[in-house]
Parts: sequence; C-alpha cells; structure tokens
Amino acid sequence: MKNIPSYSGTLRSHLLNIPRCISECSGIRIFGRRIKSLVFSTDVAIIKNINSDAIIAVYPFTPQPSISQAIISVADVPVFVGVGGGMTNGMRSVRLAEHAEHQGAYGVVVNAPILDETIAQIKAVVDIPVIATVVSREMDVAGRIRAGADILNVSGAAQTPELVEDIRKQFPDIPIIATGGPTEEDILRTIYAGANAITYTPPTTGTLFSELMRQYRGRFSTSGTP
Repeated sequence: MKNIPSYSGTLRSHLLNIPRCISECSGIRIFGRRIKSLVFSTDVAIIKNINSDAIIAVYPFTPQPSISQAIISVADVPVFVGVGGGMTNGMRSVRLAEHAEHQGAYGVVVNAPILDETIAQIKAVVDIPVIATVVSREMDVAGRIRAGADILNVSGAAQTPELVEDIRKQFPDIPIIATGGPTEEDILRTIYAGANAITYTPPTTGTLFSELMRQYRGRFSTSGTP
C-alpha cells in the first residue's frame, strides 16, 4: 500500500470524514475531476467541514438561486444543484438549471417526477451534466436516458442496491450515483451492485453539538467545577 502523508492541524482535527469504504467505487470523472463521494447537505457549516469530493444540494423546497449561490460560495469542492422536478417543473426548472450553470454549479439534479421533455429542454441550454433521480423499478429509466440524462441518481431507500443492480444490467455504461445507506455494509452492497459514486448523509449540526456538549458537561462534572 502507498504511504499517504496527511496533515489535519489542531483546530480542524475534528472535521467530518466520509466512510472510507466509499473509496472502493470507481468514481465518475466530470470536467477532469474524479468524484467518488457526494455529501447530501445544504448546511454550510457541514459543507465547509467535511472531506467529500462534491456536494449534492437538494432540498424539499422550491429551488432558489440565492441558496445555491450561498452553497457554491462556501464549498471547496464541486456542487451539484437541485433544480426541481416535483413542485417546481417545466420551464422554471429549465431557467433554474441555466442560472445554476452561470453560478458555477458542476451539474444539475432533477427529481423523480420531472418530465422527459423538461430534461431535454435543460440539456438544450446547459453544458453541465443533468443528473436524473430514480426512485423505483417502475420508472422509465430508458426514457430518462433518451431525453438526455447524463447521470442517474438512484435513491431507493432500502431497495437501492437492488435498483442499482437492475439498472446496471440494462445500461452497463451509464454513470450511477446512489445513496449509500446507514452502514458500511450497506454502502459496499450498493457499490458492488454497480454504483460509481456514493451519496453520504452526514449527522446534523444538532446531533454533533449534542455530543460535543455531552463531552463538555462530563469534563466539568469530573473536575468538580459547578
């Protein structure tokens, strides 16, 4: 094995690390950068303090350029921006995709309900990859690819490995990003099923702060300081 020197400093030694097993996947090369891990978050503090290869900025509200701009300005790595597909659709998604490219997004993510026609319209105006979300075996994946989807984002909850495997059998060359699941075993199952890159959901700042405050309380109670 190669010896990889590292430096973490003192103040940044507690940064978040993605699961090391994600390195097992092949990655997807986009504009010359090899991306294996994407963190699923819009929390700028998390985004600034995690060692993922990229950010996938998708959230359960109408996409807003001010949010994507804030995330892109903070991130040290490529950002893939959600441009709708559910409540937001049609030409609004097309305009959001075009704007996201001008902001510096590395790609745009469209959600499962989006129409194939809208994917084709987005592809006609952007030169960054369009990432189409797949959530079920019942979806017409072939239609998404014909419409111009460059990458598939598989999010099938507990069925994700099986869904990835099905897609990989039908489309051996399509790049696949997939949600990895809560354990390293789940992540590896998804990788071995055919995922090229893994989306990782980090703990929330609330969860991290809770653990930090527990440590602080323990320190004071041990020393006897009130």
